[in-house]
Amino acid sequence: MQMNDTIVHVQDLCKFFRTFKRREGVLGAVKDLFVREQRLVKAVDHVSFDIARGEMVGYIGPNGAGKSTTIKMLTGILVPTEGEVQVNNFVPHRDRKHYTRSIGVVFGQRTQLWWDIAVIESFKLLRRIYDVSERDFDARMALFNDILRLNDFLHTPVRKLSLGERMRCDLAASLLHNPPLLFLDEPTIGLDVVAKESIREFLKTINPEFQTTILLTTHDLADIEELCRRIMIIDQGKILFDGSLEEIKRRLGKINQITLYLKDRSEQAKIAALNASLALLAQTLSAGAAKQMSANGLHLEQIDDLKCRIVYDRRLIPTEEILRQIVNSLEVRDILIEEESIEEIVKKIYTEGREAFVGERA
Repeated sequence: MQMNDTIVHVQDLCKFFRTFKRREGVLGAVKDLFVREQRLVKAVDHVSFDIARGEMVGYIGPNGAGKSTTIKMLTGILVPTEGEVQVNNFVPHRDRKHYTRSIGVVFGQRTQLWWDIAVIESFKLLRRIYDVSERDFDARMALFNDILRLNDFLHTPVRKLSLGERMRCDLAASLLHNPPLLFLDEPTIGLDVVAKESIREFLKTINPEFQTTILLTTHDLADIEELCRRIMIIDQGKILFDGSLEEIKRRLGKINQITLYLKDRSEQAKIAALNASLALLAQTLSAGAAKQMSANGLHLEQIDDLKCRIVYDRRLIPTEEILRQIVNSLEVRDILIEEESIEEIVKKIYTEGREAFVGERA
């Protein structure tokens, strides 16, 4: 798939809001009539990025980070305070009437379907609104049904659908006119495992089939891992990271763990010796590294009679060195090596902000 042209261009995009601090009590309300204390809130603060045609990009951040404000500017709902935004050769807020015909939008908590009529009637209305030919409409409905299994509830009023059924219908509705760009805001929120997998498989099919560019905001990082090669992380209105999942794991995924399954209970007596050999290994490092190792919690934890876990910083001690100590100290039935999960890495970024990237080492 060729992705050499830019469909979304954002340069120094800002959205600032002025809010007023309200005083308490009746006297405070009277004072507010004459003098108000203003505060400038920088919801989006000089954000810049480009998205190529056909990309699936995850746009994540904690609550209040600026995700939804960015999406609203990209869809033309909000007018930027400063900066440049161009999507599919349109300026969204300026060319909104024509622009909205070239995008699809799905908000997890809202529906674009008509509440009291059957799903198929909503689809037919949207077909006319977007001027989709009957031939294209029938072909797309057949494809959507193959993956999303819509036929079971096409003649059901929208208000009687479950959340999972409605989300599948909203996805289909947003793509009836085959837009080149799809905005998804929490599309799997509140869904069960089966419904989530159905939606993910649908997006995996649509993206290469029609080269649909997808910008996905979600708190479910399993969606990001399943669908997106690139993620952008925003916090306090600023982009903290823009790159691949592999890159962020390499840069910040420093904590590994090794789970040992002992051959039998007789091996428990050898765990103390393993612990001592690991401590000696840490001492062979430089003083600074050994101090970091202790602070980061290089330790062996016994889970039960036949299972224990070693947690360590992979940047300060090679995994093969730990494995060598294990095989020299005791007999094991199995060994499981796990990297730090994307959830833990992103939680660290949310908690520490830009500080999470300070002092990182490959």
